Amino acid sequence: MVVNLGTPDAPTPAAVRAYLKEFLSDIRVVDLARWKWLPILHGVILPIRSRPVSRKYAEIWLPEGSPLAHYTSSLAAKIVTIRPDWVVAPAMRYGSPSMTKLLASWAAAGVEDIRVLPLYPQYSVSTVASVQDVVDAVAPAARVVPPYFAYSGWLDAIAESIRSFRSEHGSGEHLVFSFHGIPKRFADNGDPYPEQNEFSALEIARRLGLHLKEWTLTYQSRFGREEWLTPATEATLLMMAAEGARVIDIVAPGFAVDCLETLEEVNMGIREKLEALGCELRYIPCLNDSDAHARALSAWVAANA
Repeated sequence: MVVNLGTPDAPTPAAVRAYLKEFLSDIRVVDLARWKWLPILHGVILPIRSRPVSRKYAEIWLPEGSPLAHYTSSLAAKIVTIRPDWVVAPAMRYGSPSMTKLLASWAAAGVEDIRVLPLYPQYSVSTVASVQDVVDAVAPAARVVPPYFAYSGWLDAIAESIRSFRSEHGSGEHLVFSFHGIPKRFADNGDPYPEQNEFSALEIARRLGLHLKEWTLTYQSRFGREEWLTPATEATLLMMAAEGARVIDIVAPGFAVDCLETLEEVNMGIREKLEALGCELRYIPCLNDSDAHARALSAWVAANA
């Protein structure tokens, strides 16, 4: 089972509201006391945010549906071509196809060897731990495959995708690695996420032969008012543009496949702001359903049987 975060079933306010309700109700995602958070979620967040977020999804929606769902499903199918002896199914932690329901059906059918691969290269309590929660509750005998942030096959695939892009389009003046942010409090409490991001970025940069001054690690997709990991992607890019940068390359190696955060937030929203300052932001796509991605993940699962 390859598990991604999730996505609405349609780019509509109703579908987005249903998705956000499930996602933001997870205590791993928002760890406030339920009596404090749920009234805010249902009384403020969902009524206010569902419609504008649905418009953002509509801007990136593919003929096949949600980019995240499409690429996750296609990636699962690609892994089967490499390992035809496996049954490989895509699933979502939130939304459909439901990880919880699929895992329960496999367990009820007596499937004995279940491996769950969270499509998060780096560990965080807000992502991988939430997947583990479902496994522990529904199919405790299933094995969760560990994060692959340091796996050479994955690092090589990311580096090659950047190298290929720059070979075709030329190299920008700077390369930005943008990872999804988490509250700084999580890291202060021992979440290894920032250290694993730093390791991945450093190893990818090393493979590309980049000096430290040629790349920067940043964090995007902040939510809420508390302090999150820094430096922030948008603020960093705007500063670079204001200081005279004219061509910047950006890649999001913490995302297995392209989604709202990469396609709308970065490649549309932030890119347009930089263009207004005379700076071109060139987004390098995620590995998505590429052969290299499927090979790397299937090898990682096999190595962690």
